[in-house]
Amino acid sequence: MSSYLLTCTPAHGHVLSLLQVARHLVDAGHEVGFLTSARYADRVLASGARFLPLPPEADVDLDDADGAFPERAGLTGPAALRFDMSTLFVRPGAAQLAAVRAELASRRIDAVLTEPLFVGGALLQLLPAAERPPVIALGIFPLGARSVDTAPFGLGVTPMRGPLGRLRNAALRLVAERAIFGGVQREADDMARQTVGRDLGGFVLDWAGRTDAYVQFTVPEFEYPRGDLPDTVHFAGPLPTTASDAPLPDWWDDLDGDRPVVHVTQGTIANSDFTQLVLPAVHGLAPSDLLVVVTTGGRPRNSLPADLPENVRVAEYLPYDRLLPKIDVLVTNGGYGGVQQALAHGVPIVVAGQTEDKVEVSARVGWSGAGVNLRTNTPASAQIAAAVHRVLAQPSFRVAAERIGTSMRSADAWSTLDGVLDRVTRSWPARETVAEG
Repeated sequence: MSSYLLTCTPAHGHVLSLLQVARHLVDAGHEVGFLTSARYADRVLASGARFLPLPPEADVDLDDADGAFPERAGLTGPAALRFDMSTLFVRPGAAQLAAVRAELASRRIDAVLTEPLFVGGALLQLLPAAERPPVIALGIFPLGARSVDTAPFGLGVTPMRGPLGRLRNAALRLVAERAIFGGVQREADDMARQTVGRDLGGFVLDWAGRTDAYVQFTVPEFEYPRGDLPDTVHFAGPLPTTASDAPLPDWWDDLDGDRPVVHVTQGTIANSDFTQLVLPAVHGLAPSDLLVVVTTGGRPRNSLPADLPENVRVAEYLPYDRLLPKIDVLVTNGGYGGVQQALAHGVPIVVAGQTEDKVEVSARVGWSGAGVNLRTNTPASAQIAAAVHRVLAQPSFRVAAERIGTSMRSADAWSTLDGVLDRVTRSWPARETVAEG
């Protein structure tokens, strides 16, 4: 039996993903600690892991960031990512590291598993190997490993082949690291020097690529090719879809009719304003012969107007393991997990997301050929309708989605993760030293 520490920023989607990892490790007989917000204590304990609370100065409510930080509202693209990186992720880093160090001092930990926005993990991996266990990044959103073959993470810029592409990437990297995110980088380096005595060792958005291992929960077909990808990066395939026994709505049998089915969702967090995507999609697809299935992400049915078009069906939640085999197109704001689950079922996508990591998810959907990237957070009804009809009419989108899905279905995320954990912890030079400490 091994002992692992999972660390996670207090964001709903991130916590749910890492809880899947926690349950897997607990079921395998390992001891698991889970460091995150007290808001998720019950969920952590239900997974079988020990709950460890973040200190108050690191317990930022990322699920209501606009409420906590009104100045964040309306920001998109690099401006939104710059604000989030500084305020929501970098500034809590020192307190995150202190909490991790306290846990390491209290018991033997064989490895720290962290998602890439937990900046305390970036600080931990700067320490000498003799003073820490291995740090393993869990890629639950698009891969952020630095490469000469890709533009900097956060810009949503797709690859360009050849020497010209590399020159473009180098120029964009210079602009991103010194101008767009220069202030964030200086803040992160200052914090690193104050906490561990050295700067961050590279661009703040790339730090997970410098960890001892990086388990990316997707397949290479949904990632940009990188000729210089570190051998520490391992593609595991998507996290498995959790089977659900949730009750089905009374209209469920409508999905088995003759009409193509389009599923529209804004996920479970960015769904406070359905005028961004759901309602434009509903109105744009109203004149069609499509069946439009909307989920509100847990918000009550009356969050939407009562007089929706005849072809619309609504539920707060639906079991994706049962829904996705029945749909023809997913319309989404670009949540990584939902996009991956759709692709695993060979479902093509229309995506409209330009905030947080969604700008990178959306870019990959368009680049891979598995769907249409609308390149906006607030598409017009006509844009959505045109994109949906294009995806339905052109077989290439489903062919690309199915190609990615075939690779995903042949992957084994848990086997890959287990193998990486075993290899890294067995070869870690400081393993016994950490235990004695």
